[in-house]
Amino acid sequence: MPAPALMLVVFSIPAPVFWPYFAGLAIFAIGLPVILKNEVTQARGLDKLMPFGRLFYAIPLAVFAGEHFTLGRLMASGIPSWIPAHVFWIYFVGVALVAAALSIVVKKYSQLAATLLGTMILLFVVLLHIPRVAANPHDRISWAVALRDLSFSGGAFAFAGAQRKLQSTNTTSLLVSLARYVIAITAIFFGVEHFLRPEFAPGVPLAKITPTWIPLRLFWAYLAGIVLLVAGACLLLNKQSRLAATYLGLTILLIVLVIYLPILISIPSDIGNGLNYFADTLMFGGTILVLANALPKENRLPT
Repeated sequence: MPAPALMLVVFSIPAPVFWPYFAGLAIFAIGLPVILKNEVTQARGLDKLMPFGRLFYAIPLAVFAGEHFTLGRLMASGIPSWIPAHVFWIYFVGVALVAAALSIVVKKYSQLAATLLGTMILLFVVLLHIPRVAANPHDRISWAVALRDLSFSGGAFAFAGAQRKLQSTNTTSLLVSLARYVIAITAIFFGVEHFLRPEFAPGVPLAKITPTWIPLRLFWAYLAGIVLLVAGACLLLNKQSRLAATYLGLTILLIVLVIYLPILISIPSDIGNGLNYFADTLMFGGTILVLANALPKENRLPT
């Protein structure tokens, strides 16, 4: 396509659609060469997949930042009335998300960035989600959103904790242990939800129903439910935790490919029903792989 025609197409895309895609693709373009050049070649077996966890975690951060910059005034309505300067905080969070995404993928000041990011997301849970759960404790969506963001916070803390392993690869920091418990509880809750409501899109069980044109849609829901429950139990009991988290992360990423990517392709301009669900589930899979990478390797049997 000639450059003028390409520019015309780009400028014809509404800003709330263009910038989330652009931001996510920019982080992908920055982070992928770093990971391929510096980390994948040095790893073996399943460990080659581990560095991609932070990339899959960071891309949605940039996507959500793009939404903060283009839909700031609309998003400000969701902030509690007792918090001042609503629009300022929306833009502030957008800047923080971009900075954290860049820092995490290139590993520059990444421990500090991940710690601050985990703290910020934890504040979202405390200030926004817990009050909603308390106001309507029977609303499963409020619980799912609260646990989803709590797991995202745990992923950031797990990444930060992994950067502090200075003495032994078999020593797990307190941050990583807390993240393991949080993600374990989230996985078990999500797993139960998949069996209670298999018609909803798997991974992060929110309000979206899996389209009927997705092949084997109930199979994917039950598969996700089984893996979430088994892996969640292993993480909770700290039995083969790294392996369990690895396979759970890969399962969620498989679901992103077979469920959420086709949905995204079918409605690319519908950010709320397409890109957001894709990014949410991608970040959940990235969160779990980040945790897997932070956990100590299980002892191998002597040969």
